[in-house]
Amino acid sequence: MNLNYKTLVQKYGTPLYVYDFDYIKNRYEVLKEAFSGRKSLISYAVKANSNLSVIAHLAKLGAGADCVSIGEVKRALAAGVDKYKIIFSGVGKRDDEIKAALEYDILLLNLESEAEMKRVEMIAKEMGKEARISIRVNPNIDPQTHPYISTGLHENKFGVEIDMAKRMYIYAKKSSFLNPVGIHFHIGSQLTNLDPIRESCNIVADLVRSLNAIGIEIKFFDVGGGIGVVYDDEKTISPTEYAQAIFEATKGLDVTLLCEPGRYMVANAGAFFTKVLYEKQNGHKRFVVIDGAMNDLIRPSLYNAFHKIEAVGAEGEKTNADVVGPVCESGDFLGKNIPLPPLKHDDLLIVHSAGAYGFTMASNYNTRNKCAEVAIEGGQDRLIRKRESFEDQIRLELEYLEK
Repeated sequence: MNLNYKTLVQKYGTPLYVYDFDYIKNRYEVLKEAFSGRKSLISYAVKANSNLSVIAHLAKLGAGADCVSIGEVKRALAAGVDKYKIIFSGVGKRDDEIKAALEYDILLLNLESEAEMKRVEMIAKEMGKEARISIRVNPNIDPQTHPYISTGLHENKFGVEIDMAKRMYIYAKKSSFLNPVGIHFHIGSQLTNLDPIRESCNIVADLVRSLNAIGIEIKFFDVGGGIGVVYDDEKTISPTEYAQAIFEATKGLDVTLLCEPGRYMVANAGAFFTKVLYEKQNGHKRFVVIDGAMNDLIRPSLYNAFHKIEAVGAEGEKTNADVVGPVCESGDFLGKNIPLPPLKHDDLLIVHSAGAYGFTMASNYNTRNKCAEVAIEGGQDRLIRKRESFEDQIRLELEYLEK
């Protein structure tokens, strides 16, 4: 983002999220081009950044939506995503969510257990509908990523093993209310090594071939998401090499390839802006206290995730500091031992790579208002979510207040 940062924060205040929509467009186009020559659908993982304007921006480019709650399905529809490009995934779908998804007639429901499949069948039967489904297969491949965002091993809660998947497909094929049209796997997030993806693709493609041999025609081959991005010095996967590995594994299969990028699309499109309140020194420990906090950006506290933090316009010798917020928790930090110059009140810090799992994981802890979100496109800025007020926070409680 080539911007006058100080002008931006004067206009919108801090803390603040800012997203570069031109960057998002480029990421989509690069990935779509990598899949050219094969039938494909890029379904944006809404959980990464669920702002309506972000989803709408991608929908206009042709993207679908990967959703993990009925709320995300509703967001995708409200933002203009075609219903036949929406996938509803997730381990625990309530009956009302399953019913709503069938009423919305989205592309498919991605199932993660035999019990869930039978629940979907029962609800579809009650509604007199046929449920288009895929089954999430757990290939038991180590994704070589952070354990909290690993999803493809037996010890993780996601998906079913190969043998169970076969039994579920056979059951679904015989059912009058289930139509098994897809297969899905997702081994984890922030993947920086292509080998686990290639190995998983081969395992799942072999399963598709065995299903085809017994008359179960799979139309959608969903490789999930998880392509890693650069936060610090990570080596990343080339979109072209990623697509080619999938092409090779699915050679000879007449399927539409689905992928569900989230972080890849938006992480480095976003930045979090926060102002310095003051510095403090505890013995030999330096702290920079800011107006942003863990309720705004929880990744550093939750995952010990690294985000590059930059001081705008400040000069002087850099020394290490913990960048901490006002929340009453020892875990309230955005960075530890970050080299920063001397800072004073109202100096501006930028926390980079904050477009994914930033605002979307924000909370009102300590009765802090959620911050504003701004889009930059073609060099122009526009507000896409206004700053929350105290009145916004208490609105759903006031009518029940007894004095």
